[in-house]
Amino acid sequence: MGERQTRVTTSHWGAFELTVEDGRLVGAAPFAADPAPPEIPHAIPGAVHHEKRIAQPAIRRGWLQSRDREGRGRDGYVALPWDEALDIASTEIARVRAEHGNGSIYGASYGWASAGRFHHANGQLHRFLNCIGGYVGHFGSYSTGAAQAIVPHIFGTDFFTLTYEMLQPWDLIAEHTQTLVMFGGINPKNSQVSMGGNTRHVTAGWFERFAARGMTCLNIGPQRGDSPPGCAWLPLIPGTDTALMLALAWVLETEGLADRMFLDRYTVGYAQLRAYLLGQTDGEPKTPGWAAEITGVPAERIVALARQMAASRTLITVAWSLQRARFGEQPYWMAAALAAMLGSIGLPGGGIGYGYGAIGGIGVAIKPLRGLTLPQGRNPVSDFIPVARIADMLLNPGAPYAFNGADKTYPDIRLVYWCGGNPFHHHQDLHRLDEAWRRPETVIVHEPWWTATAARADIVFPATTPYEREDIGRTNLDPFLFYMPAMVPPQGAARDDFAIFAALAGRLGVADAFTEGRDAEGWLRHLYADFRQKALAEGVETPDFDMLRERNWVELPITGVEHAQIAFSAFRADPVAAPLGTPSGKIELYSETIAGFGYADCPGHPTWIPPEEWLGEADTSAPLHLTSPQPADKLHSQLECALADGPDARPVALDIHPEDAAQRGITDGSLVRVHNRRGAVCARARFSHDILRGVVAMPTGAWYGDGVGDDPDGNPNVLTRDIGTSRLGQGSSAHTALVEVSRHAPD
Repeated sequence: MGERQTRVTTSHWGAFELTVEDGRLVGAAPFAADPAPPEIPHAIPGAVHHEKRIAQPAIRRGWLQSRDREGRGRDGYVALPWDEALDIASTEIARVRAEHGNGSIYGASYGWASAGRFHHANGQLHRFLNCIGGYVGHFGSYSTGAAQAIVPHIFGTDFFTLTYEMLQPWDLIAEHTQTLVMFGGINPKNSQVSMGGNTRHVTAGWFERFAARGMTCLNIGPQRGDSPPGCAWLPLIPGTDTALMLALAWVLETEGLADRMFLDRYTVGYAQLRAYLLGQTDGEPKTPGWAAEITGVPAERIVALARQMAASRTLITVAWSLQRARFGEQPYWMAAALAAMLGSIGLPGGGIGYGYGAIGGIGVAIKPLRGLTLPQGRNPVSDFIPVARIADMLLNPGAPYAFNGADKTYPDIRLVYWCGGNPFHHHQDLHRLDEAWRRPETVIVHEPWWTATAARADIVFPATTPYEREDIGRTNLDPFLFYMPAMVPPQGAARDDFAIFAALAGRLGVADAFTEGRDAEGWLRHLYADFRQKALAEGVETPDFDMLRERNWVELPITGVEHAQIAFSAFRADPVAAPLGTPSGKIELYSETIAGFGYADCPGHPTWIPPEEWLGEADTSAPLHLTSPQPADKLHSQLECALADGPDARPVALDIHPEDAAQRGITDGSLVRVHNRRGAVCARARFSHDILRGVVAMPTGAWYGDGVGDDPDGNPNVLTRDIGTSRLGQGSSAHTALVEVSRHAPD
């Protein structure tokens, strides 16, 4: 038996111990400092050494022979030595730039490739593309696109600044909140992961404290499991949160429970919103009876909840899932209006919070430290698209579209360069994306595994995993600082993204601009030295690079209630001295800016707009609402190759109410076909009484198949609708989809 070594590393789902023996990873164990470690790391050894690893550079046969595009996803590959593959790629990049300009290159790299600060695929790709003249980029994320567009109009601040730096911590919530109203829940499963890592998983533990204190915790949504055990559950028809919020606001207004002093001093536009609530503008008062017909929540329950919220210190939280739906800007806007009517914005334990439970680290009182970011340079190309509109862009070059008040035109993309992500996991209507993916002349991908995206590329470079290279891990949501060791050698001929781009940069004449004369370790030392200096200026000492490498990890003294933030507390104390960044300097319940855009799908104040697909519209061919939550066993589709092994691992489970199943002759655990006009997938029925009747849930994460026939493993994005949330946000509307479920017919 060879040498056995165990060291700690970190990831987007937190820290863990990896054990290596004879050059292979043989085990993963929880990190001792984590009170609730996730199970995700157990799949890492199997994934790192999986047969679906890309062994060496590969060029798609049809592209190499004739620049064919139709064979993407169905063609074979020719393995080539690195130098030859790099020569082909650099020649193609140079050709596209010369013939069509850098505005014809889409530099996507949307993904969670690594928690490491240097070997982050997004930053590496964008630095490289900026060195060669720029690229078409993107705005927003699939998780928060609509929120990133609407929140600045409401509060005058960037959405992520509000979410990551301003939300009050769990400590203050435990001390001051009396009623916690969670639209979409707060799911500990989702808080397993975080950008850059989440070492201590504490969400479930805080809810145990809330229960012991007697706090009312109410989960409003279609599934009981979207909040920890012990929370009350108010079932709600998916996509109708805005209607419920409007009815709650109607009760506050008509019963004299709204805080008029707060509304008058700190907001603008309540008069317009009030007129809409009372039906003065559209003839439809937003009464509890009106909302009951839409939401499925009894009118008397709506009245009682509104009164309880007004009589207690109430914190309203909104899950990211609510804005990942058609007209997803509206519940985020109306939740802010409801919090303003309660008058507790800026007070401890009250107000509004977006994203508690969406990722780990939110709710931790922590001192932010800057640095450890690879400089990307300046992008000379100003064009961009909302991130979820990639299929629209590829299918409709030159077509006009609207986004957040701007009239834009889709660029004509000839080359797609993607690394660090898997769009054939997270995009909607994957058959449509499959069609769009055939439009560019060339697709280049870096990937460790033969994912659906790699299998649809023309040039494929095998990339290392985080366990085959050294890096530094940290995030501003976590006090831990990690040296991430290279646990095993690169598998096959894999190289890290930096090495690949450095080789391409040399061939394109920009090696010095890209590398600045440093290798990977040189960059790590350079970035870490800058971080140490900035941390020291904030009064925080950190070990030098070699000491951190030896110690493996340290916990920095940067957490504690003394670092707590309460969003908009300074504004509440003095709205004149500390105005918001909105045009009025106040919270905008009616936005003249948005009203001026003239968008019917996002008018000037929060509005209930029935989506085209929802349970309020009869559709006998697709009568069930599909939700597609994040998986519990991985981050998005990472590590899927290892998790999919075994006879019972796939297809994925579909949660369905037993009464809905009985109507269709479906038994618990049986194979089913989930389908609509966009496609069909296989799934395995799992009975649940904790899901609203008429709703089914199938988590994302399964790799997309070959696009022919029913998807065998159960990727719900075969079924979801590829349309923007509205012309304002143009975000993903994955949670607005109707399906039917039937017994699986054997071949």
